[in-house]
Amino acid sequence: MSVVADLGIAFGRVAFVMLFVLNLGGLLTWVERKQSAIMQDRIGANRASIFGFRVLGLFHPLADAIKMLAKEDFRPARADRFLFGFAPFVSVFFALVAFASIPFGDTLRVAGREIPLQAVTLNVGILYLFAMLSLGVYGVMMAGWSSANNFALLGGQRAAALMISAEIAIGASIMGVIMIYGSLNMQDIVRGQGRSFLGGWLPAWGIVTQPLAFVLFLTAGIAATKRIPFDTPEGESEIIGYFVEYSGMKFGMFAMADFLETVVIAGMTTSLFLGGWQVPYLGPEGFHLPWGWAWSLPHLVIVLLQVGAFVVKVCGMIFFMMLIRWTLPRFRYDQAMRLGWLGLFPLSIANIVLTGFLLLLWDAR
Repeated sequence: MSVVADLGIAFGRVAFVMLFVLNLGGLLTWVERKQSAIMQDRIGANRASIFGFRVLGLFHPLADAIKMLAKEDFRPARADRFLFGFAPFVSVFFALVAFASIPFGDTLRVAGREIPLQAVTLNVGILYLFAMLSLGVYGVMMAGWSSANNFALLGGQRAAALMISAEIAIGASIMGVIMIYGSLNMQDIVRGQGRSFLGGWLPAWGIVTQPLAFVLFLTAGIAATKRIPFDTPEGESEIIGYFVEYSGMKFGMFAMADFLETVVIAGMTTSLFLGGWQVPYLGPEGFHLPWGWAWSLPHLVIVLLQVGAFVVKVCGMIFFMMLIRWTLPRFRYDQAMRLGWLGLFPLSIANIVLTGFLLLLWDAR
């Protein structure tokens, strides 16, 4: 019976995370339209309606899905049949499962059981995240090569080069975070950010202990999503893009993969630099403020506050990434490569050296 209960709990955690990521990724199609409209003093998408109700244009993602399902599934005559159909699935799959090791809460205690609020609990969760994000490049390369289109192949090569340079910078930038909190486990890193400085007033979030790493990671993370200002793999005015031959739902899957990667980068930024599910001054028993005031809360309320804080932080990071997407112009391909290899990567290495030096001084005091 306990085995069945454990399997049910594990399935529930995975289902919650997958539904959260998928629904948030689908909602981002509406968020992007509305946010860009507000920034440009427009109304935005508001035409799709059901029984006359438009609900601020929220039915547009549903209309887009129906439209893509109804469109012709085109495949070039010279395309590789298997790889051409398999590439969109690879891109979406690895973008989706990458979120599995990101914790969205601490531990839920129910009927004597402790349920970690994390789809997959791994001691090396960061390595798992990098592996999943890195494997996503295969979908892009397969799409470019299997289309039998030179422009698509060029877009695939650009995407591979951009994602590799960005992911190397991502890996180097978070080494300082790993050195500070002493773990590759995402849950341990988030718990480590529950400490505080300055007499309990300043939380020890990653953005406080590693401000340079935060800027480098976020820049490289935006580049890994292949979105403006780093959308050189699909720049319509230059090379058309690696999915130029795709139509219908296959095209929609590539678009969804970009949104899912945005959610993953926002989740990683939240967990590594913004305290994850941590709420300032909220401990296992309730709120404890630096001047001595305390307020005890039921365990379930604390868990709900943690999950809510994580969701709010992720949505805030997505809003910020969308803000950058609709503010900055596209980099040229050579500019994006130069930024990755000659800017982000050397600064990340310098941050590792500086962090090690400061840790030595801290231990020697």
